[in-house]
Amino acid sequence: MATINLLLSRADTVGKYYDYDPSKVAAVIFLGIFGILTLLHLYQMLRTSAWYLIPFCLGGVLEIIGYLARLKGAAETPNWTKGPYIIQVLGILLGPLLFAASIYMVLGRIILLTDGESHSIIRRKWLTAIFVCGDIFSFLVQAFGGALLASGTAKDAKKGKNIILVGLFAQILFFTLFLINSLIFMTRLRSRPTPKSQEVPWMKHLATLFIVAALILIRSVYRVTEYVQGEKGTLQLHEVYLYALDAALMALAMLIFSIVHPSEVKALHQGGKAAVFLSVRTVSKPVDGWRMSSVSLLPVNQGGYQGRGGYEGRGGEC
Repeated sequence: MATINLLLSRADTVGKYYDYDPSKVAAVIFLGIFGILTLLHLYQMLRTSAWYLIPFCLGGVLEIIGYLARLKGAAETPNWTKGPYIIQVLGILLGPLLFAASIYMVLGRIILLTDGESHSIIRRKWLTAIFVCGDIFSFLVQAFGGALLASGTAKDAKKGKNIILVGLFAQILFFTLFLINSLIFMTRLRSRPTPKSQEVPWMKHLATLFIVAALILIRSVYRVTEYVQGEKGTLQLHEVYLYALDAALMALAMLIFSIVHPSEVKALHQGGKAAVFLSVRTVSKPVDGWRMSSVSLLPVNQGGYQGRGGYEGRGGEC
């Protein structure tokens, strides 16, 4: 509550919050992109009941709020007010943290799907708890730092920048540890596959997780560099870096996850529905393996299958 009050206090103060004139066109473009991608993810989550992706969708909502506020700020040029500035700082800064929270949960479900807990250096029941708690810590620290950064006083702004840096470093630390654990898990599972891992396309989802995680990590390194450089640094003086190294990367992460959607991991383990972009397919839990057709994933008959418009072969080849 204290943070919210700090954010809203003196919200009508007019000042110089940007070192450039924010682009209306860029704000509109990414507002539209994040709006479409967030609606797509909400549709996929609701159709497949993949509730562990709620944080991912909320991250998209924060991106929308952030770029909507940035559009408002662009319209106010050069008489910027504090309210829209604060909202765009926090929305764009905090959205990717919620993307990361869902990524942590996806790995836990891949481990469960493959029965590969012995290959992970962190037990599955602790995996999500440790990294999500780290994510929450980083979220709260950065939120508080963002509030101080926009408080209007030079002393609080400097303190807020340092607090945000602590939050960003914490995010990078937890994310790096997560990636190390994921790489070890992948290496061990490929060298010593479990029976279940030979029946499902786990590598497709783990590879997707690595790509999305790499995009978030690159964005986090950009943010750390931006705050280390300070107000007169190249990254803060030129708006193009925000869109190239933050907005574009996070939009790409959302797009990739919408195409190779994590709902399939849940569906392959429990049965149910899996999303692939705009289509939703039913997955039946078989005895001998899986089959992908143009309509659905179906049980294998007599250890093999013949599918239309999808994978063909034995269950372990899917």
